[in-house]
This record gives sequence, structure tokens and C-alpha cells, in this order.
Amino acid sequence: MIARALALLAALVLLCGATVDPNDPLKSATIDERIGAQVPLDAPFVAANGNATTLRRIASGRPLLLTPVLHECPNICGVTLAGLGQAIAGQTRFAPGKDFAVVAFGIDPREGPAQARDDLQRLGQQTAAFTPAALTGSEAAIHAVTDALGYRYAWDDRIKQYAHVSATAVLTPDGRLSGWLYGIAPSPGELTMAVDNARNGRTGSVMEQLLLLCYHFDPQTGTWSLAITKVVRLAGIATVLALIALVVVLAKRRRRAEA
Repeated sequence: MIARALALLAALVLLCGATVDPNDPLKSATIDERIGAQVPLDAPFVAANGNATTLRRIASGRPLLLTPVLHECPNICGVTLAGLGQAIAGQTRFAPGKDFAVVAFGIDPREGPAQARDDLQRLGQQTAAFTPAALTGSEAAIHAVTDALGYRYAWDDRIKQYAHVSATAVLTPDGRLSGWLYGIAPSPGELTMAVDNARNGRTGSVMEQLLLLCYHFDPQTGTWSLAITKVVRLAGIATVLALIALVVVLAKRRRRAEA
């Protein structure tokens, strides 16, 4: 029985290894936490109204919540912004626009003000809690910011879309990375703490890191693909391995009892 279990274990390990694609953009879509890093606030961008602007101008001495998005995202970028809006609406200590600014930061250099305006229109249909600044820019300007943040994303040629993580960077008024709000639904308390830390120049991890890959969700079918499939597969393998370990332990105990 033990030999059979070990053979099954080896087969599962090989199966798991066979599912790993070293060229999968999934491996590049992540966040290197660079807490305290200085973000270039004067890089040139274009607002949804077509006017040139900068992060410094938008922040105007306030903390800045910066959410990297695809303005034409077919997945959950809009859900991420709406979730941020729910967190903002759920707290009463800080007022958006007065105490902090919010930016929907476009990471696709092919997008322009028209796509940013469409994004804001869709967001307005989901939440009235806030209206972020929606920015687009050149590849150089975008990477100047995302590289400083440690925000990694990669083009997936299979689906013609960027693989990217759903998260919001929290910047101090002088443009340093205070922390991250991960996922699509931070709590009002987490948002309040994040803004308070940034207002006071404090830096540190805002909440436990939970990387959610936006481009793996299909809103038309309401299902997850690729990433979550791998997670489920690995969870199943982990369960089988746990059962094998249990069988091995019980077999050893039985042999001892019979000895």
C-alpha cells in the first residue's frame, strides 16, 4: 500500500510540474512591495478630459490612492474600483477629494482619454461614492510609476490583454508608497487605516497580500479561468497528498500494533 501511495505521489508531482508554463504571463503579474519607495509625481499623463496633468497636481498635497487598471478591461477592473468606492462610502472619517485623491491609473499605453471617459461613465453607474481621476499616458510614463511601485504586469498574447493584479497603491502626500490595499474589496476600516497612515507619512503593509489576477475572470460567464483553475487543481492535489500521508501513518501504526 505504501509503495502504491508513493507511486501516486510521484505521478501527482509530475502532473503538477507539467502544468507550469515558464512563459505564462501569470508569473510576471505580481507586486514587489517597495514600501517607502518614491513615485515620480511629475511624470506626464492625460486626464479623461484630454488635459495634461501629473500625479502631483492631482494629489495637491493629499494622500493618493492609485489603482492600476485597464480602462477597457473586460474583467474586474471596474469591480475593483467599485469595491474601493464601497470602502470609501462605508467610512466617515475621510472624504474623497478633500482628504485624499483617487486615480484610476491606466497601464495600457494604447488607451486614451476616450477610453478613460468610458471607464468613468461605467463606474458612475456602479457607485456614486467618488469620482477618480482617470489617467492615460505613454509607455515610458506608465512604467516610471509602476516600476517605482514594484507593480508588475505582462502582455498575454493569447487573449490580447495585460495580465495584472487587482490592488490599490496608497501614497503619502509627498509621493512615497505607504502600502497596498489588495484585492477588490478592502473594508472601510482598512481604507481608513491606509489613508491615516499615508496622511501621517507612515509606511507599512496595509493588509495581508492577496493577489487577484484580474485578467483571469470572465464576466460574461461569471467564471474564472487559468489562474483559479490552477489553484483548484493544486488544492485537489494537496488534498490527495494529505490523504496519502494519512494512509501511510495509519499503515505504520497498524504494523506496530500487530508486531
